[in-house]
Amino acid sequence: MNFKIAYNTDIGIKKRTNQDGFLIKGAQTDDGELLFVAVCDGMGGLSKGELASTQVLHALSDWFEKDLAEMLKAGFSEKSLFISWKDLLEKENRKLADYGNKNGLTLGTTATAALFWRGYYYAIHIGDSRLYELNSDCIRQLTVDHTVVAKEMAAGRMTPEQAEQDPRRNVLLQCIGASEVIMPDYLSGFSISNSGYLLCSDGFRHVITQEEIYAQLSPVAAREEVEMEARLKALTQTVKMRQETDNITAVYIHT
Repeated sequence: MNFKIAYNTDIGIKKRTNQDGFLIKGAQTDDGELLFVAVCDGMGGLSKGELASTQVLHALSDWFEKDLAEMLKAGFSEKSLFISWKDLLEKENRKLADYGNKNGLTLGTTATAALFWRGYYYAIHIGDSRLYELNSDCIRQLTVDHTVVAKEMAAGRMTPEQAEQDPRRNVLLQCIGASEVIMPDYLSGFSISNSGYLLCSDGFRHVITQEEIYAQLSPVAAREEVEMEARLKALTQTVKMRQETDNITAVYIHT
């Protein structure tokens, strides 16, 4: 499977620093090409959000270079992968919490990461960054937001329209560094050829619809990397014109 990849990150119209970050790592294996992608969004309302997102991305990069390589040699399994990710995020959660306690800070970050290999995707998720799948006829959100409004919608106490206007829209139920206990979501599925996968921070998708994302990034509309990047930038400009105040980051993979 030959992956095509595009990305774009933007500080946005209001913030002084970009607390978003992303990671793209690839490797050739005996079983074909392997791709690892992650997006982290440092908490905009918390101190040192950029430090939190950068630290977690560095840890994920080290995991790819060391732990994953060893895992592939020893014998890869979904169970061992998820255990490895769980241990990593719990360790980073403790490290960030300890740093915050020593320095009188509260800092945190979301994390959404996906591994693509041998026709499958494997993902880990905590917070409100997202992973979408785009196929020939629709877009589907694969992750579930760990937010107050998402919980209220799931319980039937709030409509999507109400959630968009609710002042608690950005309130997270958990994130790495600011939560005493984290419970990441793990998911996996078939990575179908000629599909698209979008990882993005919440700033990218707050003020645009899934229909608008699909119109720009459907596997039929966006086939080549140059075009994919141009369309990500066009969506980012739309987001900024609609006065989104958060940082804006997206990585798009065409399988």
